[in-house]
Amino acid sequence: MTILTRRSVLRNSLAVAAAGTIARPFIANAAAKTATVWWTQGFVPEEDAAFKRIVEEYQKASGNTIDFSLIPFAPLMQKIVSAITGGDVPDLISHDINDQVLVPQNAWDDKIVEVSDVIDTQKDKYHPTVYLGTQYYNSVTKKRGGYLIPFKTAILPFHVWTPLVEKAGFKLSDAPKTWDAFWDFFKPMQPKLRETMRNVYAMGLQCTTTGPADGNNMFHHFLIANGGNDIVTKDGKAHLDDPKVKEAVIKSLTYITKAYKDGYVPSGALSWNDADDNNAFHSKLFVMDLDGTISTEVAIKDKDERSQVATLGQGNKNDGTPMTPELGIGGAFIPKGAKAIDVAKEFMTYMIKPDVSNGFLKEGLGRWLPTMPSIVKSDPFWTNGDPQVKAYAAAGMLSDTVANYPVFNPGWAEVNATQVWGAAEADIIRNGATPEAAADAALKKIETILAKYPIVQS
Repeated sequence: MTILTRRSVLRNSLAVAAAGTIARPFIANAAAKTATVWWTQGFVPEEDAAFKRIVEEYQKASGNTIDFSLIPFAPLMQKIVSAITGGDVPDLISHDINDQVLVPQNAWDDKIVEVSDVIDTQKDKYHPTVYLGTQYYNSVTKKRGGYLIPFKTAILPFHVWTPLVEKAGFKLSDAPKTWDAFWDFFKPMQPKLRETMRNVYAMGLQCTTTGPADGNNMFHHFLIANGGNDIVTKDGKAHLDDPKVKEAVIKSLTYITKAYKDGYVPSGALSWNDADDNNAFHSKLFVMDLDGTISTEVAIKDKDERSQVATLGQGNKNDGTPMTPELGIGGAFIPKGAKAIDVAKEFMTYMIKPDVSNGFLKEGLGRWLPTMPSIVKSDPFWTNGDPQVKAYAAAGMLSDTVANYPVFNPGWAEVNATQVWGAAEADIIRNGATPEAAADAALKKIETILAKYPIVQS
């Protein structure tokens, strides 16, 4: 039996990848057509129900048929890779890491339909980072284009068990605002809690070599907090020799590995997958965690228990300026070879309408955020309802954010898949390497990978 992990399908997908605006209302179509759609199965049943409702509404309004399949994360990735490799593709694909893996690699290889005509129907409403996150580089045309149709977003908020903070004799309101100091705030809670609790830790740092996503995401936010976000810029160029970038890498590696070696992180973190820190948080193995979306909170079905979790934005960088978290973009793309491109475009033009996408996200319990600040500002669900949703939405849609690095250079998807940062952390923790030496080795690996992806603007 083959066991599919997120890491294995992510790695395999990268290995393989390396080898019209609607001008009419949605009305019954005399020449009705069918589009085949593959969609990621929801984290909660409510997300699947919301998608099915939207499909039904679209079909009733258009007369077209959406022949959809809701498929779990890992099997869907394998299915997509096989389809693109073999050429027998569906008409529309939505996967939760389209923005990080599938779109950057396949846009580079000219295997995706350019869909600016769909994206631009809402261009003036999108958060600036969202629109930036739709634009990927095509190595054949030698230019960027719109390849990802966005309908949801996410950031990494902090998740904190407030009863554990208070049991240790602290108040969360006293937490510092700057990055390292905020993490440090939780360290003295560990010995206090261990007076009455066994095996409890201060923090859930994902210094993992397993992945696929959490360790990379966590490290990137340390990098941003230390002033190293220009490691790759919008033009796709890497700046690995920039002293400021190198210093940020060293500082990030130093903090993460010292926290681990000092015993503030569970020892198993070196081999965590993306679900392990969630499970550990739910079992109260540690006080706080940094992790994407509010899946952590949504998974807690007991309302009283869920209310004990504080959801917080990321505060400030170490220099005191506001943090700019990475904004993940959930979207769909149309692979070349699709047979019903017009229906796929029409369905997504409907899906990204503000009222439609907002309804979808709200019905999905707010686990994902809207793509438009105006939605968050105008709908009390995002601003005056659940305090966890409110904090999450404010940090993701009402604050400055930055795009994920694979948007700028598709080679960064390969960097992520090889777990460069987790390997560097493990080299320090297990082998006694210095942060400086581990940083040099990591940056050299990145240089080798990105050399395969030259960005030449036409």
